[in-house]
This record gives sequence, C-alpha cells and structure tokens, in this order.
Amino acid sequence: MPATPPLTRIQIKNRQVILEAGLEVFSQHGFRGATLDQIASQAGLSKPNLLYYFPSKEAIHVALLSSLLDTWLAPLQALDDHGDPVAEILDYVRRKLALSRDFPRESRLFANEVLQGAPRIGGALGGDLKTLVDAKAAVIRGWGAAGRIAPVDPYHLIFSIWALTQHYADFDVQVRAVLGGEDPFPGAEAYLEQLFRRLLTA
Repeated sequence: MPATPPLTRIQIKNRQVILEAGLEVFSQHGFRGATLDQIASQAGLSKPNLLYYFPSKEAIHVALLSSLLDTWLAPLQALDDHGDPVAEILDYVRRKLALSRDFPRESRLFANEVLQGAPRIGGALGGDLKTLVDAKAAVIRGWGAAGRIAPVDPYHLIFSIWALTQHYADFDVQVRAVLGGEDPFPGAEAYLEQLFRRLLTA
C-alpha cells in the first residue's frame, strides 16, 4: 500500500485553523450544540473546504481531545516520586491552576466531554489516565505511611485538586463576576497553597 504523502504547509496551516476554530466553538457550545457551519465560519473556510480536512464534526472533536489528553496528563506526570512530598503536591496544584489560566477553552472542552459521559475519551480515562493516577496515588499513600505528609486519601486528594483548580476555567464568568472582574489567579494560587499545605502538614 503506497505511503500517504506528507501534508503541505498550507494543509498543515488549514488543519490548525480548523482545530483552533473547533476549540472555540466546542468550548462555547459543547459537542451537541456545535455545528460544522459554525466551525467553518469561525475558521474563515467554506464547509466543503473544511470537510476536505476533517470528514465530520466528530473527527475534529476527537482530534482536539486526543491532543488535549497529553496536556492534561503532563502536570501529574511531573510529580516527582523522590521529591519533597508537600512541595511536589503544591507544585502539582500550581501546574493545574496554570492550565486553567492558560488553557480555559481546553478545560471547558474536556469538562463538556466528561459531562456527556465521555463517549470519545472513555477508553483513555479508564486507560492512560487511570494508570497514571493509580501510580501517583500509590506514591502519595507511601508518603503518608512514612509520616512525610498527614494521612490523606490519595485519590480524593487528586480529585479535590482537579475540582479546585479547573473551577477557575470552567466557571470563569461566574468567578470574575463575583470578584468584580478581578484576575482570580494570584489569589487562587495563594489560597490553594495555604489550604493544601495545612491539609498535608504532618
């Protein structure tokens, strides 16, 4: 079978334009509410031109989610088994909060997919994500057993970090409305560091 020819520069550019447009539309409307016409309009392309690169709305959505998973797993992968436990966990909190600050649309895309039952990434959630969380939970449990941090359920610790950091992306409009438009991230970082430091200190 002949090899697929490499993409040209214009093809690579158009794919990225479509993915960027898809991210914008999906993060606003979710998968069900988004349409190919909306994505094409956002990308500044005709619908037939868009379909040359991606055969369906789902294909764009899957491409975005596939690239997002690597980004989402990276902060937890960086937790160093041999580092200082409190410092490592606080660094993980900061990295997750930074993702919410720098990639709010990606966070909402992920949240919408999970709220719909994760039909396109369910396998990854029970595969790569679970494998990574299991491994890091074992490390955290070991730190607690050794008295290096206060005893804490490692899974619920990780869940609480997800909830308390991703909230700032997924509910950005609500957070900024309550704060009068103030940038929430400096205060959030200081508060979360205080909260988790107290929780973890043996």
